[in-house]
Amino acid sequence: MRRTEAGDVPRTGRAAGDPPEPDTTSDVPGDSAFLALERELSVFLRRARASSGEVAREVHPDLEPAAYGLLVRLAEAGEQRATALAAYFGVGKATMSRQLRALEELGIVTRRPDPADGRASLVTLTEEGAGRFAAVRRARRERYARKLRSWDRAEIAELARLLHRLNGLSGAED
Repeated sequence: MRRTEAGDVPRTGRAAGDPPEPDTTSDVPGDSAFLALERELSVFLRRARASSGEVAREVHPDLEPAAYGLLVRLAEAGEQRATALAAYFGVGKATMSRQLRALEELGIVTRRPDPADGRASLVTLTEEGAGRFAAVRRARRERYARKLRSWDRAEIAELARLLHRLNGLSGAED
């Protein structure tokens, strides 16, 4: 750490718990930045996994935690083929088929033949599924608003933009 002429460590203006500033003295550019990213993503993902079960149960007591994301996609993009959903989430057809079958059995989604290809089906939220999802989504957004109440709207928008950009890399080659 750099010291001033008086030997004091300069203040960084960071709050307790803030990630460290990038190490510009490292032989590997951005090394400490990537370590901080790894640490923060690990915490974020662990918390997200823990809360995903709670959120899913709010939609339906028997809903799998991973299914909430499917509901988000169907609510935002509308009716879709199972293969399109599998490609969007980067999972296999068998995994998607199993998840959709469970959602169908719970009455949250329905399938109908695709008029463009009779061998395929289109998946959409049922009226009940859409209603349950909308209620949970409203409550979830209210929780986000409470947790991030000290954040500026521009910071929230920037976080969303960066997460979108990061999610876009998930299928990209290294």
